[in-house]
Amino acid sequence: MIKALYDWTMRLGESKYGIWGLVLVAFAESSFFPIPPDILLIPMVLSLRSKAFYFAFVATFASVLGGAFGYLIGSVGFEAIGQPLLAFYHYEDQFETFKQTFNEWGAWSVFVTGVTPFPYKVITITSGVTGLDFTIFMLTSVAARGARFFLVAGLLYYFGDPIRHFIEKRLGILFVIFCVLLIGSFILVKYV
Repeated sequence: MIKALYDWTMRLGESKYGIWGLVLVAFAESSFFPIPPDILLIPMVLSLRSKAFYFAFVATFASVLGGAFGYLIGSVGFEAIGQPLLAFYHYEDQFETFKQTFNEWGAWSVFVTGVTPFPYKVITITSGVTGLDFTIFMLTSVAARGARFFLVAGLLYYFGDPIRHFIEKRLGILFVIFCVLLIGSFILVKYV
């Protein structure tokens, strides 16, 4: 089953619809979807290495746009849901302290989560909730997401065939590692 999914993703990467799939996943992952765009970016670059940096640009652009949407979700949704909950539990003062601390370090938080497997949507929504300066948020998002996707694309571009053979040979174990990292990220978000 994993091999069939891998083959399907490789075919999608080579098709005329692959780029739209990448746009959709990169946008959605930055605001509400749990699966990172790397799941499409990697096979697309491996199947069409000549377009590696174009794919990285598209993933970056769509991801940052999705991040802006996540920011909007945080800023608008907080007013309707979060604020009344804080008032009900009398946590307004604690939230103000958190907000000040987050905004003090917000650009670093956005950058670190933007380049790591940590769910980026968590930081985009939190940035909107705390009112992190939108310009800082966007600039940091461009730098972080660009660094991540261009690094992945660059490594695959320069070392493509050996990496592709490595992936195809060890697909099962790599899938298990990916799932463990994904689940671990969700657990980290929930309990940290």
